[in-house]
Amino acid sequence: MAEDPVAALLAEAKLAAKFADPGERRRLRTAAGLSLEQVGKAVGVGRQTVSNWESGSLSNSPARGAYLRLLEGLAEIYPTPEAAPAASAARPSAPEAAPAPATPQTAPAPGPGPAVSAASPPESPKAQAARAAHTRHQNRRRTTTAEQTRSELSEKITAAVSTELERAGGDADAATGALIKRAIPDVMALFAATRRTARYEHTSYPRMPDIFTKPSKREADLIWEARPSWRHPHLRRTPDGDLTVTVLDVNAAYLSAFKTWLPIGRLEHQQGGEHDRKRAGVYLIDPPAWRHPTGPSPLGDREESGPLWITEPTMRLLLRIAGPKYGLIDAPPRIHESWTSGATETLLDSLRQLLADARTNAIAAGDDVTLTYVKQMYAKFVSTLGESPHNREIVRPDWVHLIRSQAFANLWWRAYKAATAGLTVITVAGTDELHVAGHWRQVFTEGTGLADMKVKTHPHTGEPVTYTATLTGQDA
Repeated sequence: MAEDPVAALLAEAKLAAKFADPGERRRLRTAAGLSLEQVGKAVGVGRQTVSNWESGSLSNSPARGAYLRLLEGLAEIYPTPEAAPAASAARPSAPEAAPAPATPQTAPAPGPGPAVSAASPPESPKAQAARAAHTRHQNRRRTTTAEQTRSELSEKITAAVSTELERAGGDADAATGALIKRAIPDVMALFAATRRTARYEHTSYPRMPDIFTKPSKREADLIWEARPSWRHPHLRRTPDGDLTVTVLDVNAAYLSAFKTWLPIGRLEHQQGGEHDRKRAGVYLIDPPAWRHPTGPSPLGDREESGPLWITEPTMRLLLRIAGPKYGLIDAPPRIHESWTSGATETLLDSLRQLLADARTNAIAAGDDVTLTYVKQMYAKFVSTLGESPHNREIVRPDWVHLIRSQAFANLWWRAYKAATAGLTVITVAGTDELHVAGHWRQVFTEGTGLADMKVKTHPHTGEPVTYTATLTGQDA
């Protein structure tokens, strides 16, 4: 006898209502020790679809019925704590005690006002104050910890992806396009939420010095970010070279650079003076001489002489390598002028950790939609803090310069680490590209974490990018 289609629809609707909570769907799978792949294979969908079902609403897929029946079976094996029978219900109840004989009650004496029981005297003023204080305590706004905030915001990222996938009917490309369009307002909302428990607020629109003003759309302002663009001077690329060069890629370079010293308030001008580690900003200096042609300069590809404005990360890099431990430049740079403010290194740290966790989880799940969304959020956060028409919430061109410079400084330190470990540094470019010859896995950890390095792959073939080269001249 054929199954009644109406009854089948009603049965599926009941199960959908029963398992409407995505967290319960995830709980049942993990309780059974099943992977996303196992569930997807069993019901006839991919792991990404199962992941979407566990983070949002159930799409109207032909496989939904099988998935709900699986959940129903798992629920019988792994009931929720509320559904499990209480231990006390299994025990026989004790016989009820006989009611105590009623005792005559004395009627309250007549008089003005409400009758007061002898067992409940009226509260004293101090007792009333204590009760009021207790009520205020119960009704006070609960303080959330940073971990709770990150958990809540992580769910917002998951919900945004699920919403766009549902709107796009499961079309990953269409959902990705929609998420890219909303990346700027979404990341600004996340940033504001991470600042809820902060001890201080950032200043959204402090007046910026004229050095941050671009002369024209085609010209940059006066701040030098020390972007590297360096190639070994004795390098000759040849198919029969004696060096095999591997092109390494820094993971999420801008996201890592969120950990940098940023000014909190209005920048203040000072003539001369020494560097104050509790402040951050930009500095007018004379560039120190760089006497190491087989290594990239910490000032990037600048060839002009004369004073220049550098950022906080570049200043701290120069001060460090001028010290006795490194001695790579003759002396610390002399400051002619500066624009600085009281600063902190943790202003963006909560946002950095939130996006880093979302990135890690997306990579682990093979979730390219969420991964692209997260990348767009941290990249556009950096690029739109200036004069971009797409973001008017915070206009901080000084933050843009400092974050970008921190990414360049981080790459310089990786190149220095490679060179001192015996690798031959061939090229240092942009925010994330490092070409080296030698056993690089003995120096860097290979992986997808923020502290790891990976081999850059060809965009079309997916093959690792390597080439052969020869060093000529005195370094051959």
